[in-house]
Amino acid sequence: MCDLNRRSIAANSGHLTGNAWAQNEPYTQLECWYATGRLPLPAAAPIILHMSAQPRKIILGVTGGIAAYKSPDLVRRLIEHGADVQVVMSRGAQQFVTPLTFQAVSGKPVRTDLWDEAAEAAMGHIELARWADEIVIAPATAEFMARLAYGFADDLLSTLCLASSAPITIAPAMNRQMWANAATQANVKLLRERGIRLLGPESGEQACGEVGVGRMVEPARIAEEIFTPRGGAGVLSGLKVVVTAGPTRERIDPVRFISNRSSGKMGFAVAQAAREAGAEVILISGPVQICTPLGIERIEVESAEQMLNAAQKQVADADIFVAAAAVSDYRCCEISSEKIKKTSDTMALSLSRAPDVLATIGRSESPPFLVGFAAETENVERNALTKLNGKNLDMIAANKVGDGLGFDKDDNALTVYWRDGKKELSLTSKIALARQLVELIAERYRLRKQEPKALRKSAVNVG
Repeated sequence: MCDLNRRSIAANSGHLTGNAWAQNEPYTQLECWYATGRLPLPAAAPIILHMSAQPRKIILGVTGGIAAYKSPDLVRRLIEHGADVQVVMSRGAQQFVTPLTFQAVSGKPVRTDLWDEAAEAAMGHIELARWADEIVIAPATAEFMARLAYGFADDLLSTLCLASSAPITIAPAMNRQMWANAATQANVKLLRERGIRLLGPESGEQACGEVGVGRMVEPARIAEEIFTPRGGAGVLSGLKVVVTAGPTRERIDPVRFISNRSSGKMGFAVAQAAREAGAEVILISGPVQICTPLGIERIEVESAEQMLNAAQKQVADADIFVAAAAVSDYRCCEISSEKIKKTSDTMALSLSRAPDVLATIGRSESPPFLVGFAAETENVERNALTKLNGKNLDMIAANKVGDGLGFDKDDNALTVYWRDGKKELSLTSKIALARQLVELIAERYRLRKQEPKALRKSAVNVG
Protein backbone atom coordinates (compact mmCIF):
# COMPACT_ATOMS: atom_id res chain seq x y z
CA MET A 1 0.00 0.00 0.00
CA CYS A 2 0.97 3.64 -0.43
CA ASP A 3 1.68 6.10 2.38
CA LEU A 4 -0.69 8.64 0.79
CA ASN A 5 -4.42 8.63 1.36
CA ARG A 6 -7.35 9.91 -0.63
CA ARG A 7 -8.14 12.78 1.69
CA SER A 8 -4.63 14.22 1.46
CA ILE A 9 -4.59 14.10 -2.34
CA ALA A 10 -8.13 15.42 -2.77
CA ALA A 11 -7.34 18.33 -0.48
CA ASN A 12 -4.26 19.29 -2.45
CA SER A 13 -5.19 18.59 -6.05
CA GLY A 14 -8.86 19.34 -6.57
CA HIS A 15 -8.65 17.08 -9.66
CA LEU A 16 -10.67 14.18 -8.28
CA THR A 17 -13.37 15.20 -5.86
CA GLY A 18 -16.49 13.74 -4.36
CA ASN A 19 -17.58 11.95 -1.20
CA ALA A 20 -15.47 8.88 -1.86
CA TRP A 21 -12.32 10.96 -2.07
CA ALA A 22 -13.03 12.50 1.32
CA GLN A 23 -12.66 9.08 2.93
CA ASN A 24 -9.34 8.80 4.70
CA GLU A 25 -8.44 5.48 3.06
CA PRO A 26 -4.98 4.49 1.83
CA TYR A 27 -4.22 4.34 -1.86
CA THR A 28 -3.43 1.14 -3.62
CA GLN A 29 0.11 1.16 -5.02
CA LEU A 30 -1.20 1.80 -8.53
CA GLU A 31 -3.28 4.78 -7.39
CA CYS A 32 -0.24 6.11 -5.58
CA TRP A 33 1.68 6.02 -8.86
CA TYR A 34 -1.13 7.93 -10.58
CA ALA A 35 -1.39 10.47 -7.77
CA THR A 36 2.35 11.18 -7.59
CA GLY A 37 2.84 11.33 -11.36
CA ARG A 38 4.82 8.11 -11.69
CA LEU A 39 2.10 6.94 -14.06
CA PRO A 40 0.21 9.61 -16.04
CA LEU A 41 -3.48 9.74 -15.25
CA PRO A 42 -5.55 9.94 -18.45
CA ALA A 43 -7.46 13.14 -19.05
CA ALA A 44 -10.53 13.55 -16.84
CA ALA A 45 -13.98 13.30 -18.34
CA PRO A 46 -14.94 17.03 -18.09
CA ILE A 47 -12.46 17.92 -20.87
CA ILE A 48 -13.97 15.53 -23.41
CA LEU A 49 -14.40 17.33 -26.71
CA HIS A 50 -15.64 14.74 -29.16
CA MET A 51 -18.93 13.34 -27.89
CA SER A 52 -21.47 12.94 -30.69
CA ALA A 53 -25.20 13.52 -30.51
CA GLN A 54 -25.67 9.73 -30.72
CA PRO A 55 -22.45 8.28 -29.32
CA ARG A 56 -21.62 4.62 -29.57
CA LYS A 57 -22.49 3.04 -26.23
CA ILE A 58 -19.73 0.74 -24.99
CA ILE A 59 -19.50 -1.34 -21.84
CA LEU A 60 -15.83 -1.68 -20.93
CA GLY A 61 -15.32 -4.72 -18.74
CA VAL A 62 -12.11 -4.83 -16.70
CA THR A 63 -11.00 -8.12 -15.15
CA GLY A 64 -8.28 -8.90 -12.64
CA GLY A 65 -4.91 -8.81 -14.37
CA ILE A 66 -1.94 -6.48 -14.07
CA ALA A 67 -2.79 -5.09 -17.53
CA ALA A 68 -5.79 -3.40 -15.84
CA TYR A 69 -3.51 -0.40 -15.29
CA LYS A 70 -3.78 0.29 -19.06
CA SER A 71 -7.58 0.31 -19.06
CA PRO A 72 -8.06 3.93 -17.89
CA ASP A 73 -6.15 4.97 -21.00
CA LEU A 74 -8.47 2.79 -23.09
CA VAL A 75 -11.47 4.64 -21.61
CA ARG A 76 -9.95 7.95 -22.68
CA ARG A 77 -9.25 6.71 -26.21
CA LEU A 78 -12.74 5.30 -26.67
CA ILE A 79 -14.20 8.62 -25.56
CA GLU A 80 -11.95 10.47 -28.01
CA HIS A 81 -13.54 8.35 -30.75
CA GLY A 82 -16.95 9.62 -29.64
CA ALA A 83 -18.03 6.70 -27.44
CA ASP A 84 -20.18 6.78 -24.32
CA VAL A 85 -18.33 4.42 -21.98
CA GLN A 86 -19.70 2.59 -18.94
CA VAL A 87 -17.03 0.73 -16.99
CA VAL A 88 -17.86 -2.57 -15.27
CA MET A 89 -15.19 -4.09 -13.03
CA SER A 90 -14.75 -7.57 -11.67
CA ARG A 91 -13.76 -8.08 -8.04
CA GLY A 92 -10.24 -9.03 -9.09
CA ALA A 93 -9.83 -5.90 -11.20
CA GLN A 94 -10.43 -3.78 -8.13
CA GLN A 95 -7.27 -5.20 -6.58
CA PHE A 96 -5.23 -3.46 -9.29
CA VAL A 97 -7.15 -0.23 -10.00
CA THR A 98 -9.99 1.16 -7.91
CA PRO A 99 -13.34 2.19 -9.39
CA LEU A 100 -12.61 5.82 -8.55
CA THR A 101 -9.88 5.98 -11.17
CA PHE A 102 -12.30 4.84 -13.86
CA GLN A 103 -15.00 7.19 -12.57
CA ALA A 104 -12.55 10.07 -12.99
CA VAL A 105 -11.77 9.31 -16.64
CA SER A 106 -15.24 8.18 -17.73
CA GLY A 107 -17.31 10.69 -15.78
CA LYS A 108 -19.66 7.91 -14.65
CA PRO A 109 -19.97 5.78 -11.51
CA VAL A 110 -18.47 2.36 -12.09
CA ARG A 111 -20.64 -0.76 -11.85
CA THR A 112 -19.06 -3.55 -9.82
CA ASP A 113 -21.73 -5.66 -8.17
CA LEU A 114 -24.58 -7.78 -9.46
CA TRP A 115 -26.17 -7.44 -6.03
CA ASP A 116 -26.14 -3.64 -5.90
CA GLU A 117 -29.52 -2.91 -4.25
CA ALA A 118 -29.85 0.60 -5.73
CA ALA A 119 -28.98 -0.43 -9.29
CA GLU A 120 -30.95 -3.67 -9.20
CA ALA A 121 -34.15 -2.13 -7.85
CA ALA A 122 -35.19 -1.78 -11.51
CA MET A 123 -33.28 -4.81 -12.86
CA GLY A 124 -30.30 -2.61 -13.66
CA HIS A 125 -28.16 -5.35 -15.19
CA ILE A 126 -30.84 -6.08 -17.80
CA GLU A 127 -31.22 -2.36 -18.56
CA LEU A 128 -27.44 -2.02 -18.94
CA ALA A 129 -27.26 -5.11 -21.16
CA ARG A 130 -29.89 -3.58 -23.49
CA TRP A 131 -28.14 -0.17 -23.44
CA ALA A 132 -24.84 -1.36 -24.88
CA ASP A 133 -23.95 -1.23 -28.57
CA GLU A 134 -20.79 -3.23 -27.86
CA ILE A 135 -19.09 -4.96 -24.94
CA VAL A 136 -15.31 -4.78 -24.70
CA ILE A 137 -13.37 -6.78 -22.10
CA ALA A 138 -9.83 -5.46 -21.62
CA PRO A 139 -7.96 -7.05 -20.06
CA ALA A 140 -9.63 -10.45 -20.27
CA THR A 141 -8.02 -13.00 -17.96
CA ALA A 142 -7.84 -16.74 -18.61
CA GLU A 143 -10.33 -17.26 -15.80
CA PHE A 144 -12.87 -14.83 -17.24
CA MET A 145 -12.50 -16.29 -20.73
CA ALA A 146 -13.23 -19.75 -19.32
CA ARG A 147 -16.36 -18.55 -17.54
CA LEU A 148 -17.51 -16.71 -20.67
CA ALA A 149 -16.95 -19.78 -22.81
CA TYR A 150 -19.07 -21.97 -20.55
CA GLY A 151 -21.85 -19.49 -19.87
CA PHE A 152 -21.23 -18.68 -16.21
CA ALA A 153 -23.24 -15.73 -14.87
CA ASP A 154 -22.03 -15.41 -11.31
CA ASP A 155 -21.00 -11.75 -11.36
CA LEU A 156 -22.18 -8.56 -13.06
CA LEU A 157 -19.77 -8.62 -16.01
CA SER A 158 -20.37 -12.23 -17.03
CA THR A 159 -24.13 -11.74 -16.59
CA LEU A 160 -24.07 -8.72 -18.90
CA CYS A 161 -22.27 -10.76 -21.56
CA LEU A 162 -24.97 -13.41 -21.47
CA ALA A 163 -27.89 -10.98 -21.24
CA SER A 164 -26.83 -8.72 -24.10
CA SER A 165 -27.13 -9.22 -27.85
CA ALA A 166 -24.36 -6.66 -28.46
CA PRO A 167 -21.14 -7.87 -30.13
CA ILE A 168 -18.34 -8.75 -27.72
CA THR A 169 -14.65 -8.01 -28.15
CA ILE A 170 -12.04 -9.28 -25.71
CA ALA A 171 -8.36 -8.38 -25.30
CA PRO A 172 -6.70 -11.32 -23.51
CA ALA A 173 -3.83 -10.70 -21.09
CA MET A 174 -2.06 -13.43 -19.13
CA ASN A 175 1.21 -15.27 -18.61
CA ARG A 176 2.58 -16.91 -21.76
CA GLN A 177 2.17 -20.44 -20.35
CA MET A 178 -1.44 -19.74 -19.37
CA TRP A 179 -2.15 -18.54 -22.92
CA ALA A 180 -0.50 -21.61 -24.46
CA ASN A 181 -2.33 -24.02 -22.15
CA ALA A 182 -4.61 -26.45 -24.00
CA ALA A 183 -7.59 -25.46 -21.84
CA THR A 184 -7.19 -21.77 -22.71
CA GLN A 185 -6.78 -22.53 -26.41
CA ALA A 186 -9.91 -24.67 -26.35
CA ASN A 187 -11.80 -21.77 -24.79
CA VAL A 188 -10.38 -19.39 -27.42
CA LYS A 189 -11.61 -21.68 -30.19
CA LEU A 190 -15.06 -21.90 -28.63
CA LEU A 191 -15.35 -18.14 -28.17
CA ARG A 192 -14.34 -17.46 -31.76
CA GLU A 193 -16.85 -19.99 -33.04
CA ARG A 194 -19.55 -18.05 -31.18
CA GLY A 195 -18.60 -14.81 -32.93
CA ILE A 196 -16.62 -13.19 -30.13
CA ARG A 197 -13.74 -11.11 -31.50
CA LEU A 198 -10.31 -11.52 -29.92
CA LEU A 199 -7.70 -8.76 -30.17
CA GLY A 200 -4.28 -10.18 -29.39
CA PRO A 201 -2.61 -11.04 -27.21
CA GLU A 202 0.75 -9.66 -28.34
CA SER A 203 4.24 -10.98 -27.71
CA GLY A 204 6.74 -9.21 -25.49
CA GLU A 205 8.11 -8.84 -21.99
CA GLN A 206 5.60 -9.69 -19.31
CA ALA A 207 5.13 -8.44 -15.76
CA CYS A 208 6.51 -11.71 -14.38
CA GLY A 209 9.77 -11.15 -16.26
CA GLU A 210 9.16 -13.81 -18.91
CA VAL A 211 8.95 -13.08 -22.62
CA GLY A 212 6.27 -14.48 -24.89
CA VAL A 213 2.69 -14.19 -26.12
CA GLY A 214 0.27 -12.87 -23.51
CA ARG A 215 0.56 -9.08 -23.41
CA MET A 216 -2.64 -7.08 -23.81
CA VAL A 217 -2.91 -5.15 -27.05
CA GLU A 218 -2.15 -1.45 -26.49
CA PRO A 219 -5.21 0.77 -25.82
CA ALA A 220 -4.72 2.87 -28.96
CA ARG A 221 -4.96 -0.20 -31.18
CA ILE A 222 -7.96 -1.60 -29.29
CA ALA A 223 -9.85 1.66 -29.74
CA GLU A 224 -8.95 1.75 -33.44
CA GLU A 225 -10.14 -1.83 -33.95
CA ILE A 226 -13.40 -1.18 -32.11
CA PHE A 227 -14.21 1.65 -34.50
CA THR A 228 -13.13 -0.19 -37.65
CA PRO A 229 -16.08 -1.99 -39.29
CA ARG A 230 -15.90 -5.76 -39.21
CA GLY A 231 -15.85 -7.87 -42.34
CA GLY A 232 -16.04 -5.03 -44.90
CA ALA A 233 -19.28 -3.74 -43.44
CA GLY A 234 -18.38 -0.05 -43.62
CA VAL A 235 -20.09 2.28 -46.08
CA LEU A 236 -16.70 3.04 -47.71
CA SER A 237 -15.25 -0.48 -47.57
CA GLY A 238 -13.04 -1.26 -50.55
CA LEU A 239 -12.64 2.40 -51.54
CA LYS A 240 -9.56 4.62 -51.50
CA VAL A 241 -10.18 8.06 -50.02
CA VAL A 242 -7.68 10.91 -50.20
CA VAL A 243 -8.17 13.77 -47.70
CA THR A 244 -6.32 17.06 -47.46
CA ALA A 245 -6.20 18.91 -44.15
CA GLY A 246 -4.70 21.89 -42.37
CA PRO A 247 -3.23 25.11 -43.77
CA THR A 248 -0.45 25.57 -46.25
CA ARG A 249 2.46 27.97 -45.85
CA GLU A 250 3.97 30.16 -48.56
CA ARG A 251 7.43 31.40 -47.67
CA ILE A 252 8.39 35.06 -47.59
CA ASP A 253 11.90 34.54 -46.30
CA PRO A 254 13.61 31.84 -44.17
CA VAL A 255 11.64 32.83 -41.03
CA ARG A 256 8.31 34.24 -42.31
CA PHE A 257 5.43 32.84 -44.32
CA ILE A 258 1.87 33.51 -45.48
CA SER A 259 -0.70 31.15 -43.97
CA ASN A 260 -4.15 31.03 -42.36
CA ARG A 261 -5.91 30.01 -39.15
CA SER A 262 -6.85 26.46 -40.14
CA SER A 263 -6.16 23.99 -37.31
CA GLY A 264 -6.64 20.87 -39.44
CA LYS A 265 -9.10 19.39 -36.95
CA MET A 266 -11.98 19.01 -39.42
CA GLY A 267 -9.82 17.39 -42.08
CA PHE A 268 -8.31 14.95 -39.60
CA ALA A 269 -11.81 14.13 -38.32
CA VAL A 270 -12.97 13.38 -41.88
CA ALA A 271 -9.95 11.14 -42.42
CA GLN A 272 -10.70 9.27 -39.18
CA ALA A 273 -14.39 8.90 -40.05
CA ALA A 274 -13.53 7.57 -43.51
CA ARG A 275 -11.16 5.02 -41.96
CA GLU A 276 -13.88 3.96 -39.51
CA ALA A 277 -16.19 3.54 -42.51
CA GLY A 278 -13.79 0.96 -43.97
CA ALA A 279 -11.87 3.04 -46.51
CA GLU A 280 -8.17 3.04 -47.25
CA VAL A 281 -7.29 6.61 -46.30
CA ILE A 282 -4.41 8.80 -47.43
CA LEU A 283 -4.17 12.04 -45.44
CA ILE A 284 -2.21 14.90 -47.02
CA SER A 285 -1.58 17.40 -44.25
CA GLY A 286 -0.17 20.88 -44.03
CA PRO A 287 1.83 21.85 -40.92
CA VAL A 288 -0.36 21.04 -37.89
CA GLN A 289 0.25 19.60 -34.44
CA ILE A 290 -2.27 16.74 -34.54
CA CYS A 291 -1.55 13.04 -34.12
CA THR A 292 -2.32 10.88 -37.14
CA PRO A 293 -5.36 8.63 -36.58
CA LEU A 294 -4.38 4.97 -36.52
CA GLY A 295 -4.58 3.06 -39.77
CA ILE A 296 -4.09 6.16 -41.93
CA GLU A 297 -1.12 6.99 -44.13
CA ARG A 298 -0.06 10.61 -43.63
CA ILE A 299 1.87 12.69 -46.15
CA GLU A 300 3.22 15.98 -44.80
CA VAL A 301 3.54 19.01 -47.04
CA GLU A 302 4.11 22.72 -46.55
CA SER A 303 3.18 24.73 -49.64
CA ALA A 304 0.21 24.69 -52.02
CA GLU A 305 2.44 23.35 -54.78
CA GLN A 306 3.64 20.48 -52.59
CA MET A 307 0.04 19.66 -51.67
CA LEU A 308 -0.98 19.66 -55.33
CA ASN A 309 1.89 17.34 -56.30
CA ALA A 310 1.03 14.91 -53.50
CA ALA A 311 -2.68 15.03 -54.33
CA GLN A 312 -2.17 14.41 -58.05
CA LYS A 313 -0.06 11.37 -57.27
CA GLN A 314 -2.57 9.91 -54.81
CA VAL A 315 -5.85 10.57 -56.66
CA ALA A 316 -4.69 8.67 -59.73
CA ASP A 317 -6.24 5.52 -58.28
CA ALA A 318 -8.56 7.09 -55.67
CA ASP A 319 -12.33 6.79 -55.56
CA ILE A 320 -13.03 9.89 -53.46
CA PHE A 321 -11.07 13.10 -52.91
CA VAL A 322 -12.04 15.31 -49.94
CA ALA A 323 -10.32 18.69 -50.02
CA ALA A 324 -10.65 19.94 -46.45
CA ALA A 325 -7.34 21.82 -46.41
CA ALA A 326 -7.26 25.62 -46.36
CA VAL A 327 -4.82 26.14 -49.23
CA SER A 328 -3.16 29.53 -49.64
CA ASP A 329 -4.59 31.54 -52.53
CA TYR A 330 -1.43 33.57 -53.12
CA ARG A 331 2.33 33.17 -52.79
CA CYS A 332 5.30 35.48 -53.06
CA CYS A 333 6.65 36.15 -56.52
CA GLU A 334 10.12 36.16 -55.03
CA ILE A 335 11.28 34.45 -51.83
CA SER A 336 14.12 36.20 -50.05
CA SER A 337 17.09 33.93 -49.33
CA GLU A 338 17.88 35.97 -46.21
CA LYS A 339 15.71 37.34 -43.43
CA ILE A 340 14.17 40.64 -44.55
CA LYS A 341 15.36 43.41 -42.25
CA LYS A 342 13.19 46.16 -40.83
CA THR A 343 14.48 49.12 -42.86
CA SER A 344 11.35 51.23 -43.41
CA ASP A 345 7.90 51.88 -41.98
CA THR A 346 6.14 50.03 -44.80
CA MET A 347 6.86 47.02 -46.96
CA ALA A 348 5.14 45.76 -50.10
CA LEU A 349 5.03 42.14 -51.15
CA SER A 350 4.42 41.12 -54.74
CA LEU A 351 2.07 38.11 -54.79
CA SER A 352 0.90 35.75 -57.51
CA ARG A 353 -1.78 33.05 -57.53
CA ALA A 354 -0.80 29.81 -55.81
CA PRO A 355 -1.83 26.50 -57.44
CA ASP A 356 -5.52 25.67 -56.90
CA VAL A 357 -5.39 22.06 -55.74
CA LEU A 358 -9.09 21.26 -55.98
CA ALA A 359 -9.68 23.02 -59.31
CA THR A 360 -6.68 21.28 -60.86
CA ILE A 361 -7.90 17.86 -59.75
CA GLY A 362 -11.38 18.75 -61.01
CA ARG A 363 -10.02 19.50 -64.49
CA SER A 364 -8.25 16.16 -64.78
CA GLU A 365 -9.44 13.66 -67.37
CA SER A 366 -11.05 11.20 -64.95
CA PRO A 367 -11.38 12.87 -61.54
CA PRO A 368 -12.58 10.89 -58.53
CA PHE A 369 -15.72 11.87 -56.62
CA LEU A 370 -14.82 15.41 -55.51
CA VAL A 371 -15.80 16.98 -52.19
CA GLY A 372 -14.77 20.55 -51.45
CA PHE A 373 -15.01 22.81 -48.41
CA ALA A 374 -15.99 26.47 -48.35
CA ALA A 375 -15.17 28.55 -45.27
CA GLU A 376 -16.89 31.89 -45.82
CA THR A 377 -17.39 35.09 -43.85
CA GLU A 378 -20.43 36.20 -45.92
CA ASN A 379 -22.82 34.96 -48.62
CA VAL A 380 -22.07 31.39 -47.64
CA GLU A 381 -24.52 29.65 -49.97
CA ARG A 382 -23.76 31.79 -53.04
CA ASN A 383 -20.00 31.42 -52.63
CA ALA A 384 -20.27 27.69 -51.99
CA LEU A 385 -22.39 27.06 -55.09
CA THR A 386 -20.07 29.19 -57.21
CA LYS A 387 -17.19 27.00 -56.05
CA LEU A 388 -19.22 23.83 -56.64
CA ASN A 389 -19.82 24.81 -60.27
CA GLY A 390 -16.51 26.48 -60.99
CA LYS A 391 -14.35 23.62 -59.73
CA ASN A 392 -16.37 20.73 -61.16
CA LEU A 393 -17.26 19.30 -57.73
CA ASP A 394 -19.74 16.62 -56.75
CA MET A 395 -20.34 18.05 -53.28
CA ILE A 396 -19.26 20.98 -51.16
CA ALA A 397 -19.45 21.43 -47.39
CA ALA A 398 -19.81 25.08 -46.37
CA ASN A 399 -19.71 26.93 -43.09
CA LYS A 400 -19.38 30.46 -41.82
CA VAL A 401 -16.07 31.38 -40.22
CA GLY A 402 -14.72 34.34 -38.31
CA ASP A 403 -14.08 35.30 -34.72
CA GLY A 404 -15.30 32.44 -32.56
CA LEU A 405 -16.58 30.45 -35.55
CA GLY A 406 -15.04 27.45 -37.26
CA PHE A 407 -11.33 27.99 -36.75
CA ASP A 408 -9.52 26.02 -34.05
CA LYS A 409 -12.79 24.89 -32.47
CA ASP A 410 -13.76 21.37 -31.49
CA ASP A 411 -17.29 21.68 -32.82
CA ASN A 412 -18.76 22.90 -36.09
CA ALA A 413 -21.84 22.92 -38.30
CA LEU A 414 -22.00 22.45 -42.07
CA THR A 415 -24.38 22.90 -44.97
CA VAL A 416 -23.62 20.38 -47.69
CA TYR A 417 -24.59 21.16 -51.30
CA TRP A 418 -24.70 19.02 -54.44
CA ARG A 419 -26.17 19.36 -57.91
CA ASP A 420 -29.82 18.98 -56.97
CA GLY A 421 -29.97 19.25 -53.22
CA LYS A 422 -28.49 20.21 -49.89
CA LYS A 423 -28.45 19.03 -46.30
CA GLU A 424 -27.90 20.85 -43.01
CA LEU A 425 -25.59 19.18 -40.50
CA SER A 426 -26.20 20.86 -37.16
CA LEU A 427 -23.63 21.96 -34.59
CA THR A 428 -21.83 19.06 -32.94
CA SER A 429 -18.29 17.85 -32.33
CA LYS A 430 -16.10 17.73 -35.42
CA ILE A 431 -15.66 13.95 -35.23
CA ALA A 432 -19.44 13.44 -35.00
CA LEU A 433 -19.92 15.92 -37.83
CA ALA A 434 -17.30 14.13 -39.92
CA ARG A 435 -19.11 10.81 -39.47
CA GLN A 436 -22.36 12.37 -40.70
CA LEU A 437 -20.52 13.90 -43.65
CA VAL A 438 -18.89 10.59 -44.56
CA GLU A 439 -22.29 8.85 -44.51
CA LEU A 440 -23.59 11.51 -46.88
CA ILE A 441 -20.53 11.26 -49.13
CA ALA A 442 -20.99 7.49 -49.35
CA GLU A 443 -24.66 7.91 -50.23
CA ARG A 444 -23.97 10.51 -52.94
CA TYR A 445 -21.01 8.49 -54.28
CA ARG A 446 -23.22 5.42 -54.78
CA LEU A 447 -25.89 7.50 -56.50
CA ARG A 448 -23.36 9.14 -58.82
CA LYS A 449 -22.07 5.74 -59.89
CA GLN A 450 -25.59 4.94 -61.06
CA GLU A 451 -26.07 8.20 -63.00
CA PRO A 452 -25.44 8.65 -66.74
CA LYS A 453 -22.23 10.62 -67.20
CA ALA A 454 -24.06 13.46 -68.93
CA LEU A 455 -26.02 14.25 -65.75
CA ARG A 456 -23.22 14.07 -63.23
CA LYS A 457 -21.85 17.60 -63.20
CA SER A 458 -24.60 19.90 -64.55
CA ALA A 459 -24.45 23.40 -63.12
CA VAL A 460 -26.33 24.55 -60.04
CA ASN A 461 -28.25 27.83 -60.09
CA VAL A 462 -26.55 30.19 -57.64
CA GLY A 463 -29.52 32.52 -57.50
